[in-house]
Amino acid sequence: MKSNKRRSRFLVLCVAPATILFFIFMILPTLNVFRMSLYERGAYSPNETFVGLKNFQQLIHDTQFIRSMQNMILLVVVVTIVTFAFALVFAAILTREKIKGQNFFRIVFYIPNILSVVVISGIFSAIYKPENGMLNSIIGLFRDMTNPILWKGEKLVIPSLIIAMVWQAVGYYMVMYMASMASVPASLYESANLDGAGRLTQFFQITIPLIWTNIRTTLTFFIISTINMAFLFVTAMTSGGPNGASDVALNYMYSQKNAGLYGYSMAIGVVIFVFSFALSACVNKATSREPLEF
Repeated sequence: MKSNKRRSRFLVLCVAPATILFFIFMILPTLNVFRMSLYERGAYSPNETFVGLKNFQQLIHDTQFIRSMQNMILLVVVVTIVTFAFALVFAAILTREKIKGQNFFRIVFYIPNILSVVVISGIFSAIYKPENGMLNSIIGLFRDMTNPILWKGEKLVIPSLIIAMVWQAVGYYMVMYMASMASVPASLYESANLDGAGRLTQFFQITIPLIWTNIRTTLTFFIISTINMAFLFVTAMTSGGPNGASDVALNYMYSQKNAGLYGYSMAIGVVIFVFSFALSACVNKATSREPLEF
């Protein structure tokens, strides 16, 4: 009995510091965001005025906020689909096919993940430069470029951000899936070959189901992290421009805070938090399935 009490005390002492720090630096700030969303207050003013749901009512009629949410959802959906499609295909090719220098390709694909967002943004800003950027220079070899293409203009800024975000993320998930695919027994593929199943059929009927748990975990993680990554790329590459065309919700939240609308920006933070939580729950529900064993 005494040994059980000692063990319980020891476990409490081990867990208590992390629990206290998590409560102080995560739970309390999150609760304070919800509280401040119900008040009207300047960013640098201690005076608070309770306004209830007024901030949220304003959000419904704020066209720029709605646009920023649309941009964020578009980036989350498109970047996630494209990144995971490329990551799975590249991982399957490098795992199944006999290609020399697999480790070399693994390193090359992984390098973008090592670079900071600021560096990647600088690289792609140089590529997208209208006057002498790499893209316009290549296109100029085949057509007249008197009017250069504005890759960071209102019409193309979102696709340009998507390309940069996919390039940054695809290598990391490719390496993760290569590790999962390497654990799939070769005998399953040999049996499928004897049954006449092609590579595409094997990919969807054997590879994907057997690494589904890994895909599901990384999918949830990536979707949530993309919300933050979109903010970082927009801040570093476009600052929300031109004319707010690339604004995302987090970027717009900070702009409202800097404009002195602290309570309003906290209301935006609450919407983003609820959206992230709901999205995670939906993804977990939609991707749930019985795990396959081999």
